[in-house]
Amino acid sequence: MSRSLKSLVSDTAIYGLSSIIGRFLNYLLVPLYTYKIAAETGDYGIITNIYAYTALLLVILTFGMETTFFYFSNKEGVNPNKAFSTASISVGTIAVVFVLLVNIFIGPISQNLGYASHPEYITIMAGVVGLDAFQAILFALLRKQGKAWKFATLKLLFIILNIGLNLFVFLVAPKLAVSHPEMMGWYHSDNLVGYVFKVNLFCTAVVTLGFIPELKLLSNGMDWKLLKQMLRYTWPILLLGIAGILNQVADKICYRFIMPGQEGDVQLGIYGACIKIAMIMAMITQAFRYAYEPFVFGSGKDAKSKETQALVMKYFVIFTLLAFLAVVCYMDILQLIVDGKYREGIKAVPIVMMAEIFMGIYFNLSFWYKLIEKTWWGAIFSTVGCVMLLAVNFIFVPKIGYMACAWGGLVGYGTCMLLSYFVGQKHYHVPYPVGTILSYFIIALALFSVSVLLRPAALGWRLTLNTALLLTYIAVVCWRERALILPITKKLLKR
Repeated sequence: MSRSLKSLVSDTAIYGLSSIIGRFLNYLLVPLYTYKIAAETGDYGIITNIYAYTALLLVILTFGMETTFFYFSNKEGVNPNKAFSTASISVGTIAVVFVLLVNIFIGPISQNLGYASHPEYITIMAGVVGLDAFQAILFALLRKQGKAWKFATLKLLFIILNIGLNLFVFLVAPKLAVSHPEMMGWYHSDNLVGYVFKVNLFCTAVVTLGFIPELKLLSNGMDWKLLKQMLRYTWPILLLGIAGILNQVADKICYRFIMPGQEGDVQLGIYGACIKIAMIMAMITQAFRYAYEPFVFGSGKDAKSKETQALVMKYFVIFTLLAFLAVVCYMDILQLIVDGKYREGIKAVPIVMMAEIFMGIYFNLSFWYKLIEKTWWGAIFSTVGCVMLLAVNFIFVPKIGYMACAWGGLVGYGTCMLLSYFVGQKHYHVPYPVGTILSYFIIALALFSVSVLLRPAALGWRLTLNTALLLTYIAVVCWRERALILPITKKLLKR
């Protein structure tokens, strides 16, 4: 294994560790919310809906500057520090303007979004999005500098603070309100959604303080000439990002318009709670992206980079399919993280997880147009995929409810993946082992089908069967990839 590939594996492990531990800890909030927030109120649907808006707005406010920063900081003749300060100042300025405009026009905004009775939800989350957008470039700098541990520490700091304060609000505060009402005049049990958003804002602000050393680089100032070049490069990435994030959140944004009223919020809450189980796939792809993006841009001119990309793609698919099987095989246990009244949405999890795998493959495939500076291709692919997703949602949500959201994501990402592969092979050929990758998909889906079709009535026998199926997949992988695995195993045994 080459030194660069070893570095990729090492960084992915660190980013993955922080992401996996963080998401695992964050899972504590899922049972907390679902056990403490009644499904019939639709409040969890409101949380799901507003966080979908924030995800979309974050993409708009960062406008592709993370990827653009990586590209220009590695470009010959460009000062990396100047590239950072230019990207940070531009993003920070737009974020400040955004927050001011939201506060000025909060009345019509909250009215049109259906939150006229709670405009504070919008203003609070606008502050969160503004800070997150600015932090995105700061976190990108840490990735560029190879400071994976600081990156992981700050991400975990946010999550630990967030969990701690949520536990206080949901578990401790109600008891204090009874035993010491004179201390808890600020607490209102019917405003739990508002506290969720306020805690998020506080934690995001605290994390910003961890970037004080990096903020000193802003003294390099704004390079207007460089900014023009960066904007020319980044606008297609912005379109790509908008279309891409819409593939993830459009269903949750549109759901309240397609199915308005409290019933829509209830259904969205059930769907939003259950697909948290599928987010293990998002953890993997996110950790992989954090390490892989600077790796590719740093080694894109290497003569062996295409072969490396093909190899990485294969092992990415192998590992994500393993994660898919692990989740679906132990769904009887994992479903306990959501309260029983939300569990009817569990049936959407396998579909959402497969959609996440397609998204990860699409991300891997996306580097061809980034490396040859034709990022507008990505905007086209993601737009087509988003249109497919929205079509599925608008046609089928009235008929099958939130299951249309799951299938829409699968169709949307599947479309993006296929378009990017076939067009990309004509413009930037990478020798992906398509036959091998497809065979692993067939094996994994066949094992999943066996699990669904046989499904013993007794829990113990179900877990035994599913464990055997999971071990079968691992055994097949070890046998087929023995050329790589055996040398690694021998080295470990010698130690």
